[in-house]
Amino acid sequence: MFDIWNNKNQTIMKSKKPAEMTNDELLKNKKTFSAVTYTLAGMLLVLFGMGIYLSIKKGFSALSVVPIALMPIVIINLNTIKEINKEIKLRNL
Repeated sequence: MFDIWNNKNQTIMKSKKPAEMTNDELLKNKKTFSAVTYTLAGMLLVLFGMGIYLSIKKGFSALSVVPIALMPIVIINLNTIKEINKEIKLRNL
């Protein structure tokens, strides 16, 4: 029988701490995290505005809650960017 629950060949990607990254990885991750985070924050602001507008026009809907539910992702990414920036300053990059 095939053991589908215990796949030993599966590799799980673990995120490195900024102190464990190379200089190139730090700069690449900063650029990537910044682009993704600020794009997501912008889209959440648009979605929040649309939610308020639709709530005024048609009443409350589940769409109004989505930006609030996704806000922790932005906060976590902003903290990660801060950590990366600290490490970049420590290394004088």
